Amino acid sequence: MNRSKYRIGKKYGQSLRNWERMDTPETRNMKSDTWVEMGWGRLVFAHTFKSNRQIADAMCSHGYDSRDIAMYIIDPHVVVAMAPDKLFLDPSHTFRMWSHSYRPGKMDSEPFSVCRLSTIEEAKETNRIYSACHMKGADPDFILSNRAGKERTYLVAKNLSDKRIIGTVTGVDHVRSFDDPENGASLWSLAVDPQSDLPGVGMALVRHLLEHYFTKGRAFVDISVMHDNQSAINLYEKLGFQRIPAFCVKRKNPINEHLYVAATPQSNHNLNPYARIIVDEARRRGICIDILDEEAGLFKLTLGCKSISCRESLSEMTTAVAMTKCDSKRLTSKILKNAGISVPRQIIHQDHQESLDFMKEMKRVVVKPVQGEQGDGISVDISSEEELKNALLNAKKVCDNVAIEEYIQGEDLRIIVINQEVVAGAVRRPPSITGTGQHTVIELVKKYNRRRMAATDGESHIPIDDETLRCIRTEGYEYEDVLPNKEILIVRKTANLHTGGTIHDVTERLSESLKSVAVKAAAALDIPVTGLDLMVKDVEADEYAVIEANERPGLANHEPQPTAEKFIDFLFPETIVSAS
Repeated sequence: MNRSKYRIGKKYGQSLRNWERMDTPETRNMKSDTWVEMGWGRLVFAHTFKSNRQIADAMCSHGYDSRDIAMYIIDPHVVVAMAPDKLFLDPSHTFRMWSHSYRPGKMDSEPFSVCRLSTIEEAKETNRIYSACHMKGADPDFILSNRAGKERTYLVAKNLSDKRIIGTVTGVDHVRSFDDPENGASLWSLAVDPQSDLPGVGMALVRHLLEHYFTKGRAFVDISVMHDNQSAINLYEKLGFQRIPAFCVKRKNPINEHLYVAATPQSNHNLNPYARIIVDEARRRGICIDILDEEAGLFKLTLGCKSISCRESLSEMTTAVAMTKCDSKRLTSKILKNAGISVPRQIIHQDHQESLDFMKEMKRVVVKPVQGEQGDGISVDISSEEELKNALLNAKKVCDNVAIEEYIQGEDLRIIVINQEVVAGAVRRPPSITGTGQHTVIELVKKYNRRRMAATDGESHIPIDDETLRCIRTEGYEYEDVLPNKEILIVRKTANLHTGGTIHDVTERLSESLKSVAVKAAAALDIPVTGLDLMVKDVEADEYAVIEANERPGLANHEPQPTAEKFIDFLFPETIVSAS
């Protein structure tokens, strides 16, 4: 059957009967056997091939280590049957926006801009975003060398306040690619930085790409989206995209394995991200997995006669004594101070007047439960007697013993040390919202929480509690106040991920001095795996104060750094593959 004689009619979204035989001069001029290299893999336009066999051969001859996609396959079941060991039907839906159906949005002033990608630094930043979204990126040099071409269009969103790239999308012009007689285009690789606090970035990127192609006279833009990516589907449907019966086939490889390999009794879909990243790495190395309790993140790793039980990154290799040293913020501070490591001045609350006097001496303090995690019960930047009273009550809800310590301004830096080696470093920033001039503070917080929950598998959100209200009131606002357009409001002083904070990788920028301090602190606590929290003026300088040590750091928060790999290296050094 001649594939080029078939096209998708304009009523395509209504029924499969809308496939219409077509034999016109325009169709005969369409390029045959067309694919476009995207950097992350090839986009194969299956309807330009003359037979199903040619489609199957094209997909099987290339792409084991890339994300090849064959789109517009009329007979996907037949193509997959020709190479069932190499191909699979992609569980994605296809949506289309017709130019005559598109309605431009309101021209509101946004705190970000959308423009064409233009520098190697911007290309590298798009890869960072793809990695954070668990998507396959492309070589920055490839992106830069093809940005001026007519086939592909690369757009980026930039935060106006710091010019940081916070989103990206790629478009493919079908007319330029294969002389498409239907005059179409398609949208690919939409991604928004999970750490961005700005609303509407994804929608703005999609609108800009649509308007780019419709201005050029394209009749439609298609997108392919995973069937369970409900947030993306909601976005496209809100814009007016309509579902169409177009199918994709992909090449089986490790990138796509989770889409075609059946779940087993040892599947780990219900584990939290911190346990799952370790279990996935262990399974890749042939280590047996026994999930003891999914909710608690408990599992046992076995290789030969060696078994080690873990709760996320806390393993049997961490002694109970070392865990105690980290679990108590009083002990952590004392041990590190005795080891010559800089820590904030601290007292344990016993008497209200003594605590008040300490606060007055320090000017500003942090109140925290002596035992606790994930930022629970912590109040930062306390400077009045009333705030102190409330902060003490808040901390005592978590632990009867409460520490009051000197408040040190700076960046909140988390350094991961595994087996006396610095593996990752990241700056943690408090959650903030950006005003639109239309939404109230509480509405913006809820919007922020929806984005953060989706980006972190439900691990991060701003608590709507007294501490958040205190921080908002400190800045002169109430929950129901409308935040002025582009105004940035920090709604929580703590930078913990679990209370809505964001994480920004700085591993390559860490000074040797800070690395040395982190290793020294881990040794003083005698703990093999830890996340050390420091307040620093600059991650590339030497000034610091260690404020806490975490015996169960979240390794998934530091991707793409090899935290899980180093953790398994430590537990099972016999599985390390030599670079040679």
